[in-house]
Amino acid sequence: MKRVAILGSTGSIGINTLKVIESHPDKFEVAALSSYSNTQLLESQVRKFKPSLVTVVDHAKSKEFKKNPGRRKLKLFSGPDGLEQIASSRAIDIVVIAISGACAIGPLLAAIKAGKHICLANKESLVVAGDIIIKKAKRFNASIIPIDSEHSAIFQCISNEKTSKINRIFLTGSGGALFSTPRKRFKSLKVRDVLKHPKWRMGKKITVDSATLMNKGLEIIEAQHLFKIGVDKIKVLIHPEAIIHSMVEFIDGAIIAQLGVTDMRVPIQYALTYPERENTALPMVDFAKVKSLNFSYPDFGKYPCLSLAIVAARLAGTYPAVLNAADEIAVKAFLDKKIDFLKIPKLIEKVLGTHHCVEKPSLGDIMQADRWAREETHRLC
Repeated sequence: MKRVAILGSTGSIGINTLKVIESHPDKFEVAALSSYSNTQLLESQVRKFKPSLVTVVDHAKSKEFKKNPGRRKLKLFSGPDGLEQIASSRAIDIVVIAISGACAIGPLLAAIKAGKHICLANKESLVVAGDIIIKKAKRFNASIIPIDSEHSAIFQCISNEKTSKINRIFLTGSGGALFSTPRKRFKSLKVRDVLKHPKWRMGKKITVDSATLMNKGLEIIEAQHLFKIGVDKIKVLIHPEAIIHSMVEFIDGAIIAQLGVTDMRVPIQYALTYPERENTALPMVDFAKVKSLNFSYPDFGKYPCLSLAIVAARLAGTYPAVLNAADEIAVKAFLDKKIDFLKIPKLIEKVLGTHHCVEKPSLGDIMQADRWAREETHRLC
């Protein structure tokens, strides 16, 4: 019986993780949960799964949550420190990091230093501080298993193959909400148009990133660190059916692909049970109904955010941290209807263009670059 902590249990990944755990009551026990501020959903999760540790990151919401007399048997934490305390707790075997943004770096490093089995659904941490995180994981013998469907697919395709035997990695993506929308219509797009993802139900920020293809750019940087492979060997393929979740081409010409239904519970379960596989009640792919699989390379003129991410990946240093921070602020400004859709890449490009890079940054350098990029993007907005 493995004791699981879910950081970000009220988000889509957290909710699906609980569904997976619920379907394997003999394998997993929910030992800890956390939410930033959604205490209403967290309350129902606590009643159902009875964890011993809980964190509410927002201090005001945490105080409100603690007033409930039913919470007396729980060990309650608050703030970002609470996430790190849960991640490093001896009462935890597996840490699922399902919180978004660079704020995941603290609890991720805490879990690594405690030598945990880590199921990682947060791409920003590796984008911002990938070199530091991978080196720490090796030093403390912590395992990091990706939950992102694409990186889970690559992880499964590579298996025990040597990195030197990989010719190319193909990161697939559905194309997002705007795949069939001509670029000339981008100027008039409303927030509701951009949030209509054809395949996945996700948070607003990542859905916008999917529409700009920034998510694929961030995934390129993430893949660089996870699989120790150069950016020029990672290619993006638009695959609207979302049946193939990614592919790996080896130097002998063989291509191994990972296919499956479009359901995040598949990579979540694989990350939880690795290196084993377990049965699932999810439907299997019916190839007779699939009919065809289509692929195309992205139009870089239509998706400038993808180009910016590739440039940041090549330049490395603190550029990826700046890219990520500028994107977060620009996307929020769009969601808040302060800027139009086409301003997102323009803002990111301006911020990258004025950044003074630190080539081999410490975590302090990265955090400073992150703060500067957020302030600069706010100023430009």
